[in-house]
Amino acid sequence: MSDLTALSLAAARDGLRAKRFSALELNEASITAVAAAKPLNCFITETPDHARRAARVADERLGRGEARPLEGIPLGIKDLYCTLGVQTTAASRILQGFEPPYESTVSANLWRDGATMLGKLNLDEFAMGSSNETSFFGPVVSPWRRREGDELSEAAIVPGGSSGGSAAAVAARLCFGATATDTGGSIRQPAAFTGTVGIKPTYGRCSRWGIVAFASSLDQAGPIARDVRDCAILLRSMAGHDPKDTTSVDLPVPDYEAAVGASMKGRVIGIPSEYRMDGMSAEVEALWERGIAWMRDAGADIREISLPHTRYALAAYYIVAPAEASSNLARYDGVRYGLRVPARDVVDMYEETRAAGFGREVRRRIMVGTYVLSAGYYDAYYVRAQKIRTLIKRDFENAFAAGVDAILTPATPTAAFAAGEKGSGDPIEMYLNDVFTVTVNMAGLPGIAVPAGVSANGLPLGLQLIGRAFDEATLFTAAAAIEAAAPKVELPARWW
Repeated sequence: MSDLTALSLAAARDGLRAKRFSALELNEASITAVAAAKPLNCFITETPDHARRAARVADERLGRGEARPLEGIPLGIKDLYCTLGVQTTAASRILQGFEPPYESTVSANLWRDGATMLGKLNLDEFAMGSSNETSFFGPVVSPWRRREGDELSEAAIVPGGSSGGSAAAVAARLCFGATATDTGGSIRQPAAFTGTVGIKPTYGRCSRWGIVAFASSLDQAGPIARDVRDCAILLRSMAGHDPKDTTSVDLPVPDYEAAVGASMKGRVIGIPSEYRMDGMSAEVEALWERGIAWMRDAGADIREISLPHTRYALAAYYIVAPAEASSNLARYDGVRYGLRVPARDVVDMYEETRAAGFGREVRRRIMVGTYVLSAGYYDAYYVRAQKIRTLIKRDFENAFAAGVDAILTPATPTAAFAAGEKGSGDPIEMYLNDVFTVTVNMAGLPGIAVPAGVSANGLPLGLQLIGRAFDEATLFTAAAAIEAAAPKVELPARWW
C-alpha cells in the first residue's frame, strides 16, 4: 500500500468510504509519521491511543455505511483548545499538567463528525508570537529548508506563529488537517510560511468556548490544511452557533466544499494601494502581480481600491491585543489550577507564580496591556486605538459596498526566516510580520492564505484574500482559482 499520509484529506475521506483502507490503517500511518518527526517538535502531547480508539469506532460505522463527514480522519489540535482529560497547556509553563474537565466546542464538533485526535500541537506561548519560538516546550521547526545554491541549508526555518505547530504538522504530512487560532494573523501567516492553506473565518463563525483566550475581541478559530478543498471540509465541521459563546453568530453554515471550483466570472477583486509598502520583498510584490493576473484570467474584474487607515492598523492592534491579554491572563494566579510557586504570603505567591510561569514575550505584552489600560493612559492609547479600529472596519465596509467581492493582498512581507534571525533585540521587527494580516482581525472579517509560489531560495510564498463578513464561500472560490493557476507548491521532502 502506498504512503497513506501523502493523501489529501478529501482523498483519505473518499478512500475510507470506498473501503480501500481502514480508519485504523490510516491512523496508524499518521501515528508512525508523528513518532518519526520528533525533530520538528510539532506536538506537545501525543495521543495515539485516543486516535486508535476513535479509529476503531470509525471502522465500525464505515462498515455499516454510516460515515460522518470526517469519519476516521486523523487531525492535530492546537494546544490552545481545551480537550477533555488531555493536557492543555497553551504552550506555557503556568498551565503545564492542566487537564480540562470539558471539551472546547470546536473540537467537540470535530469528534461529532468522526475525526480522530493525534495529539496537541505546539504554538507560541498563549498564542503570542509570529515564529513559534516563544513556547515553553521549545520552538517548532519548519519541515522546509532554505536552498543555498544546489544544497539545502541546515539552518532551522521557523514555521510562523502562533499556529506554527499546526502549519508544520500539516506541511510535514503528520496529520490531514489541524485546528488553529488567529488573533492577528496566526493562521494565515504560518500557512503562508509552510505552503499550506489556512482560513481565519469571520469573527463569530466558530465558537471560542473552551479555547484559551488571548484577545477576546480578536481571537477566532479556524483550520489549516493541505489544500483549499480540505480547508473547506474542515471549516464546515468546525463552524456553527454555540449558545455557550455570546459572540457566536446564529447563522447557517454553508457547504463550503461546493464553493471550491465555482466560477470567478464577473466577481470583483479589489487591490488596495496601501498594501504596497516599504519592507515588502520584491519577490512578494511580483507574486502579488501574478496573483492579480491569475484572478483576471479566471474571469474576475480587477479594481484598485483604497483602505486609507491600513497604515495605523499594526500600531492599533498592538495596543488592543495586549490590553485584552492583560485582562484575560489575570486569571493565572496559582490559586485554582496550573503552576503555583510557594511564597510567604498570597501576594508574593501571585507575583512569584506569574514571574516563573510566563515567558518573556507574554510578560512583555501583559505589561504593555496593563500600561495602556491604566489611569491617565486609557484615553490616550486604548480609546484611540479602538477609534482607529472602527475606521479600519469602515474602510472595508466602503469597499464591499462599492461592489468588491474580495480583496487580494500578500499574506506576508517576506518568506519564512531562520530561527533566531528576527526579534531577538527588537520585538517590533517580529511584529512587522503581521502587517498584512492584522486589519482582518481588527475588522472581524474572514481571510484566507493560499500558497502561490516559492522564493528564490525555495521557501513558500502565499497570497491572502479578504472577504465580506460571513462570506467565506467566496474566499474558497477565489482561493481555489489561485490554487489552480499557481505553480504547485510541493510539500517538502522528509529530511527528519
